Amino acid sequence: MNTEVSIVIPTYNESENIKGILHLIKEHLPKNTMVEAIVVDDNSPDGTGKIAEDYFKSLKEKTLYTINVINRKTKEGLSSAILNGIEQAKGKIVVVMDSDFSHPPQLIPKLVEVLKQSKTDIVVASRYLNGGNIQGWSLKRKIISKIGTMIAKKGLGINQSDPMSGFFAFNKDVIKGINFDAIGYKLLLEMIVKAKGVSIKEIPYTFLDRQNGKSKLGIKTILEFGHAVWKLYRHGKREQKNEKRTSVKFVSKAARFFSVGASGLGVNYIMSILFSSSLDMWYIHATILGIMFSITSNFILNKYWTFEDRDFAVKRTIVQYGKFAGFSSIGALVQLGMVYYLVDELTMSYPIALVSAVATAAFSNFILNKKWTFKEKVWG
Repeated sequence: MNTEVSIVIPTYNESENIKGILHLIKEHLPKNTMVEAIVVDDNSPDGTGKIAEDYFKSLKEKTLYTINVINRKTKEGLSSAILNGIEQAKGKIVVVMDSDFSHPPQLIPKLVEVLKQSKTDIVVASRYLNGGNIQGWSLKRKIISKIGTMIAKKGLGINQSDPMSGFFAFNKDVIKGINFDAIGYKLLLEMIVKAKGVSIKEIPYTFLDRQNGKSKLGIKTILEFGHAVWKLYRHGKREQKNEKRTSVKFVSKAARFFSVGASGLGVNYIMSILFSSSLDMWYIHATILGIMFSITSNFILNKYWTFEDRDFAVKRTIVQYGKFAGFSSIGALVQLGMVYYLVDELTMSYPIALVSAVATAAFSNFILNKKWTFKEKVWG
């Protein structure tokens, strides 16, 4: 029987999880289907690859389940590991998943079944579709994830609820001819943007935070995500034809402005929380500093990306920054008032109040800066 399904599992220091996840996959194979698990290990110091090899050798029944371990010599990154596994995959259907139990192997048969029966190209396990959920994450982690998802959806024009998912299945043929950048850890996002004319279906699932091992999320991962989104945006810009409709131009720039605003929300939130918790600063003072950091980052991104103004002459840039900061300050006053009211009057938690207040000022800032800072027509 030929291999029909290949399950690609990138690993780095997953010695506590790899044997268990491979066993669970074995216990939940699609019926009457030859499956191979491909463990792509980035030279884990804890011996993850060796543990996977030893587990496969210990199996008595290997007729419908094989395990192939690819031991890479250096740590080259998650997306490149997945691509390496896909290149070696023998199956026509490829499933991508993590090894830390956050992606339940019990869902693999359903992913494969939906892919076959619906005759779709990609099936995504979604945390944010109705019926999906996330368990074990802190509020901060959830907010960072939501911000990243919003940036991906608005900035790249994606309709799927969870384009950042790391758990998905696809027909291997759909990626033929695609030149992947493999930046960061979200290969699905790159597939959705670059695979033209593909059909995508989502099914809900509950994401469980890892119990063992260390999370890979860090500053480097966040920076890689920003780099990847920028590269994908430039790719889409090269592909699209000249758009003449003013309504489309308006929505496009608004989407970019709000994407920048979402990144500013992240900057605002992280810096405000940092100042209030690490430096024991009063939350109002912490919020003011968070606003200052986010205004500066938003100005630079909006000038260069949203309004495509590449003239950074000192005088021009200072004048624009002054206007941008002035208009943003109007929203900042609204934000401060809302934060104070929600925290002191309604006893709402500071992180939630902060998110609500920052989001309220976004649209007015876009209109004012579009017309007065960057000298564009409001509608267009």
